[in-house]
Amino acid sequence: MFGFILGVGAGSFFDISQRAILILAIIATLFLTVFYRRGSRILNSKIAFAAVVALFFLAGLLRFEVLESQSKILTNFNDINADIKILGYVNDEPQRLIDKQRLVVQVKEARVPGYAVFMDEKVLITANLYPEFEYGDFILVEGKIQSPKKFDNDFDYAAYLAKDSIFSLSYYPRIVEISKAEFLREPMSKAESLKISLFRKIFAFKKDFEESIEKAVAEPNASLINGLLLGSRESIPQDLKDAFNKTGTTHILAISGYNITIIALYISALLLFFIRRQKAFWFAILAIALFVILTGSSPSVVRAAIMGSLVLLAYREGRFYSASNAVIFAGAVMIFLNPRILRFDLGFQLSFLATLGLIYIAPKVKEKLEKVPEFWTFKENFISTVSAQAAVLPLILYQFKSFSFVSLPANFLILPAVPLTMLAGFLTGVAGLIFPWLGQIFGAAAWLLSSYEILVIKFFNLFA
Repeated sequence: MFGFILGVGAGSFFDISQRAILILAIIATLFLTVFYRRGSRILNSKIAFAAVVALFFLAGLLRFEVLESQSKILTNFNDINADIKILGYVNDEPQRLIDKQRLVVQVKEARVPGYAVFMDEKVLITANLYPEFEYGDFILVEGKIQSPKKFDNDFDYAAYLAKDSIFSLSYYPRIVEISKAEFLREPMSKAESLKISLFRKIFAFKKDFEESIEKAVAEPNASLINGLLLGSRESIPQDLKDAFNKTGTTHILAISGYNITIIALYISALLLFFIRRQKAFWFAILAIALFVILTGSSPSVVRAAIMGSLVLLAYREGRFYSASNAVIFAGAVMIFLNPRILRFDLGFQLSFLATLGLIYIAPKVKEKLEKVPEFWTFKENFISTVSAQAAVLPLILYQFKSFSFVSLPANFLILPAVPLTMLAGFLTGVAGLIFPWLGQIFGAAAWLLSSYEILVIKFFNLFA
């Protein structure tokens, strides 16, 4: 799998023809066949193993080349001086900003004068803030579409969007919501219809849950709690966002493996009160899958979900759990499904580097601090913070050309309070959905804990 990952990485930098890849695969297969039968046993194992890794490396190359060679129909209409009509549905949670909203639309049909083209591609639409749209809304869009452009700071916006298979943009087109009956001339598949129906219910629950917290906890604390639990950051004040960025603690707001591990532990512990351990496993897996959908399926969450599921599976089957194998497996699965994230998704890169730091650097740091006594979880958090920061430091310096020296003490003081804040926030949201007055009781604890975190962030922001 590591060979496969390296192959995808090489394919993202070098354009290698599929014919050349197939020829090299035949040569590697011949090596594997010949040396599997002849020579000493040691020579056999080394060359056969190298041939197998080479085959997986070539499979990674081929996977990226196949993805890049797929036809893109909608891009044929990019940058033409004519309006086109697009029929599709909102395929992700709308991103609402102060004065606008962004919609990822799954395009099923494009109409121009004289003919219509059927497809299954995406377009990113920037629209006015109102009327608001929700996931699964069927819409008719009319306007111009264009290709993504590079920003002045050399940020490759096209590559950033390409990782999500978005190659077309539209700014402030005319949008009309339509009914499903008049949506398409061709029926939608049952699987896609079921997905839309299920995700609409999940995101509706998410909205109710966030509003439950907002009713029980004052701002900006409510937005911080929603960020910790669900990764929602739109309503956090800009000055507080800037403080998180300057102090190197933004990862707390971006749902990560740390957050999902805490939630998985809470869910597993709760389930064991009602059902047997074997059945609790399947409910825990289902809960993790729903949580991934709720939080927008970011790379860090998907990686943590796969690794967390492997932990539960190993425990259920009585097998040993290898974190290094699990992180490579999670990475290979995600890269197989979307090869572009390896090179173009910074969140994916930071998440895996931080995890590798916890696996390989943390034990070394722990050895050096073996004589330091443990107080609550401060020692453990210090080791985790130092290890993760050391692993991601080269990438951060390369991407951002700067590093926050206050991030270590800020994370050291905040991380012990995060699990308690998440627990109090979760209880606030659930209780508020049942009895608003009960939500306010738990909300007082959530407000107090989140106020401490905001105070720490603002203090260290003075020295950032």
